[in-house]
Amino acid sequence: MVSREDGKKLLELARRAVKAAASGDRLPDVPPDEVFHRRGGVFVTLKKHGMLRGCIGHFIGKGTLGETVVEMAAAAATGDPRFPPVRPGEVDELDIEISLLSPMVPSSPEEVVPGRHGVYIRRGNRAGTLLPQVAAEEGWDRETLLAHTCLKAGLSPDCWKMNDVDLYTYTAQVIREIDEREESR
Repeated sequence: MVSREDGKKLLELARRAVKAAASGDRLPDVPPDEVFHRRGGVFVTLKKHGMLRGCIGHFIGKGTLGETVVEMAAAAATGDPRFPPVRPGEVDELDIEISLLSPMVPSSPEEVVPGRHGVYIRRGNRAGTLLPQVAAEEGWDRETLLAHTCLKAGLSPDCWKMNDVDLYTYTAQVIREIDEREESR
């Protein structure tokens, strides 16, 4: 868990990375603050007017937390294959969300708690994940969450019932710019 103040620092770093990536500029250096030198998995989600615009992450992290936030923010802006790259003029319309991940643990379908757990499903060379907040935002129950995670992996929606499927859960501390703006009003 990071403090609210440290969460603001992470969001500011992510925004600078998104802006630089969208403009083709050099990505920002990681400041010396202690929060940036922790380690852990991170997903950065970009939303435009409430709609997904990009989301990329890494389960373990790639170097320090600061380095991972910069890399994932830039990748969410320009490397999510589901969307065209963010244009410089769009950056101010984006809301940034950072999910700081716990380690993944092997789980059974019965252990999945929608809204609390993110789910990672792997079968053969196919894998997919949905962050914990997705089920809450969509109002999904356990079976719907598991089915959508299978679909995201390119598998049949009931693959989670098969014996040769690996299922993992994790939690996340979610830090949102929109929450910070609403709090400052």
